[in-house]
Amino acid sequence: MHLDPLILSRIQFALTIMFHYIFPPLTIGLGVLMVLIETLWLWKKDAVYESMARFWTRVFAVNFAMGVATGIVMEFEFGTNWSRYSKFVGDVFGSALAAEGIFAFFLESGFLSILVFGWGKVSKRLHYISTIMVCLGSIFSSIWITIANSWQQTPAGYHLVKTAGGFMRAEITDFWAMVFNPSTIPRLLHTWIGAFILGAFFAMSVSAFYILKDKHRDFAERTFKIALLYGALVSLLAGASGHLQACEVAYNQPAKLAAMEAHFDTGSGGTGLYIFGLPDPKTKTVKAGLSIPGLLSLLVYFDPNKPVAGLDKFPRSDWPPVLIPFLSFHAMVALGGYFISVTLLALFLWWRGVLFKTRWLLWAFVYSTIPAILANELGWVTAEVGRQPWVVYGLMRTSEGFSQSVPASHILGSIIMFSVVYGLLFWVWVFVLHQKILHGPEPITELPAANASLVSNYESVDSDPPGGKS
Repeated sequence: MHLDPLILSRIQFALTIMFHYIFPPLTIGLGVLMVLIETLWLWKKDAVYESMARFWTRVFAVNFAMGVATGIVMEFEFGTNWSRYSKFVGDVFGSALAAEGIFAFFLESGFLSILVFGWGKVSKRLHYISTIMVCLGSIFSSIWITIANSWQQTPAGYHLVKTAGGFMRAEITDFWAMVFNPSTIPRLLHTWIGAFILGAFFAMSVSAFYILKDKHRDFAERTFKIALLYGALVSLLAGASGHLQACEVAYNQPAKLAAMEAHFDTGSGGTGLYIFGLPDPKTKTVKAGLSIPGLLSLLVYFDPNKPVAGLDKFPRSDWPPVLIPFLSFHAMVALGGYFISVTLLALFLWWRGVLFKTRWLLWAFVYSTIPAILANELGWVTAEVGRQPWVVYGLMRTSEGFSQSVPASHILGSIIMFSVVYGLLFWVWVFVLHQKILHGPEPITELPAANASLVSNYESVDSDPPGGKS
């Protein structure tokens, strides 16, 4: 059996990055939640919020560690499996990834020790600042990674230079043009909102589980309400940010949009939008498809009669795969509709005073972490598969970027090894989280007392000790 090293290299990178991408959005989303909870603790001086902050800090630390461990592998893959690509983008990515390490990772990891181990040892104010810094560090990290990814999609601020060995590489001519390339802001907003949704739904999942089991009721109900308000807001914003990004794709990567919508023939009138269906590139049709006439034209151009460019406008060699982007994009949109519907329903039931008596809805929230993870993964699949056959859009094809010196058998062996290791890591992650959730928050009466010498530094602002009320 012939093994294609290009296909295997793509499978390996997809495996490692999709597993890694479970954790960064979760840490970003939980980071914002922790800031909200600690703000309420300082404002209301209620020890229940301290118990909540301690619990979510422990959960955050587990996910942060997993994110670091799984993210290192991908950087090595650039040099092993994608050496030609690395040579081509090295000048561009070097600055972005260096900035991520200096301005984001060190900020996040530097304050993490205070966040995790500073309870009762530093003042409330310093601990609150460390929480904010860790949250900002995770967000800053996403900024530079997203800039690098966005440059692949819409290159800007560069010129091509031929090296002494005859190899072409991209070099930065305008750093800020590279940073603010056409897709950076829309992609960054949508990425953040996806992370916020995951953090909110994860918190609601744990809280709903406690309520259904009648455990830690005060903790669970307060956490659920905070996360519900947070989740409803960002779920609504996801629709707006998704529309913004789709419009950017329409202008800068029209072939990708055509693949996402299985739009084969441009036509002369308005372009419809498929709600569902199964595209067939061979026949250029969408089987069992339901399309709303003119809707895609209306969303892109605010004109239902203006045609959107179809795949027929591009050489067949430049077509992205149609099936995967179409299915992943439509599944992501459907999940976005689910997040909006379920949070608005929960807000209505909260207003009616029956939210925590509606057990079927609480059970839905218990399992809603899974679709929240899937929505983030599907967004990545849509963006990356939709960019094909380009690894750098319009400049370098994926087939030109992989390392041709690495044997296919070695890549296959590493895929098997990574699958085993990541399977074990996933089991460890689930086990540790399960144990922490079963243990639950610390009872308020058992919160450790504060160090008296540190309390004196804070008494001018808050009469309660850093450890909270007892």
